[in-house]
Amino acid sequence: MGPSARRLAALAGLLLAGLCAAELPPPPEAATAYLPQPPAQGRRFMAVTANPHATAVALEMLRAGGSAVDAAIAAQMVLGLVEPQSSGLGGGGLMLFFDARRKRLDAWDGRETAPLTASARQLSDSAGKRLDFARAVRDPRAVGTPGLLAMLGLAHSEAGRLPWARLFEPAIRLAEEGFAVSPRLHGLLALEGRFADPAAQALFFDADGRPWPVGYTLRNPALARSLRLVAAEGPRVLHRGELAGRVRDAVRGDLPADEADRRGLLGYPDLARYQPLRREALCRPYRGYRVCGFPPPSSGGSTVLATLGIWRQLPAAPVGSAAFIHHFAEAGRLAYADRAACVGDPAAAPVPVAAMLDTRYLARRAAAIGEQAGPAQQAAGLCGEGGEAEDERPSTSHLSIVDGFGNAVALTSSIEDAFGNRRMAGGFFLNNQLTDFSDSGPNRVAPGKRPRSSMAPTLVFDRQGLYAVLGSPGGSQVPNFVSQALIGLLDERMDAVEVVAQARVGSRNGPLEVEQGRLAPAVREALEARGHGLREVEMTSGIALIVRQGRGWVGAADPRREGTAGGD
Repeated sequence: MGPSARRLAALAGLLLAGLCAAELPPPPEAATAYLPQPPAQGRRFMAVTANPHATAVALEMLRAGGSAVDAAIAAQMVLGLVEPQSSGLGGGGLMLFFDARRKRLDAWDGRETAPLTASARQLSDSAGKRLDFARAVRDPRAVGTPGLLAMLGLAHSEAGRLPWARLFEPAIRLAEEGFAVSPRLHGLLALEGRFADPAAQALFFDADGRPWPVGYTLRNPALARSLRLVAAEGPRVLHRGELAGRVRDAVRGDLPADEADRRGLLGYPDLARYQPLRREALCRPYRGYRVCGFPPPSSGGSTVLATLGIWRQLPAAPVGSAAFIHHFAEAGRLAYADRAACVGDPAAAPVPVAAMLDTRYLARRAAAIGEQAGPAQQAAGLCGEGGEAEDERPSTSHLSIVDGFGNAVALTSSIEDAFGNRRMAGGFFLNNQLTDFSDSGPNRVAPGKRPRSSMAPTLVFDRQGLYAVLGSPGGSQVPNFVSQALIGLLDERMDAVEVVAQARVGSRNGPLEVEQGRLAPAVREALEARGHGLREVEMTSGIALIVRQGRGWVGAADPRREGTAGGD
């Protein structure tokens, strides 16, 4: 067994007989398989996406001379078709784009917004009691204004090389001709059981209410028609054109008159006024590299950088050891405490990012970490004690692309819960992103406000230029997934496959979470001796990683989902 294999074995460990994951509610986008994927090599360009169809389409665009933005748009349209539970036209996204010629890094914000009539009581019942999450995600009042398509349109106007309509041809063709239902899609449909929306039910289930089996050729002509409209008319068709009407009707027109108070709030004014935003990427030095993430309203960039800033102050320990896991979890616990108390939409209230990432402040946070686990819920060091964690879900997708011109895209997109709000409009699911707001703190709901996100698209630079592109789905676990990947890559010098395959651990300012079946009994005992209350859970990360290697690129996809890497 070589060094890499030994390291992976240490990280994987043995199956535990401790706390059973069955005692915990299953995540909305559950694990359905663990399928290791080989790395891909490429001299000119590289693409890593969440599905083989999307990876193939990204490569098609790159071979045609397209930019990383072109490839990302084409791949994202396919992802909305083949993994409809995760992302699509009805959701939002955050994109980092590196322009190699201009040496410029842009952060394009396509996060959803709350309707203009939104209020703190909108996800409450008639008695004023907040709906439980299972009801809230399916309530039409949970739908926010989609932003993904508008953001992709902005990106294409500035960095596209191929015609806009060309980017939609592969997804239209695949929607009309059909694709084979994957094991993951089938498994998640089986967990869902049924859809109340007749269009969704007819599309994904047979006449007897059974989800289409693995290998069934699934066609989505409604989505093909929508994509043709977008290809012909541009992003505005979703905000001011025909698709806007379909979205509005899906949200507001499906309840009887005596339930009018439960109709969705999203209307034509919300769709028409939506604007994607260009923001300044959030960058900090780390171990001789420059790590760049997304700024607020995403908490991903600041939480990742805070975790790394605390981690670098802590004593070194062998990877996968109890000391290593303890230090990583405690660093994350402190970073997540500040995340909850400080981060929201900067348009609503300033976010003290500079103070959160100040090296002296992070050194004080690191000094508070001892050999024993901290409090079950650590106090925030900044912004008082206000704020709480939202119940952000792991139904999201991520893709990483480097093109033949040296440009790069890290795009994370989402409809929030698995299958979002469960309502379809024009062949795509609508989001339930308003459940990402919190009841208190900087992430409280307000009209037109963007909810806090954990999405963490990330680029890494060294003295030679672009070094790595990565990101992951996973709801509020994403900052931990990305932080751990960066430590593996930059500190431990793991290869790309090791980085995406390593056992997941972390704390979200709560119990120490460890990936189900991946912790050795001796390590577990050592962590418990340090005072950690361990929770064994599924961690359905989906790291899509590209790393510069020599004069080319290597790509690796997380084995927990159906992603692939490809390059030339």
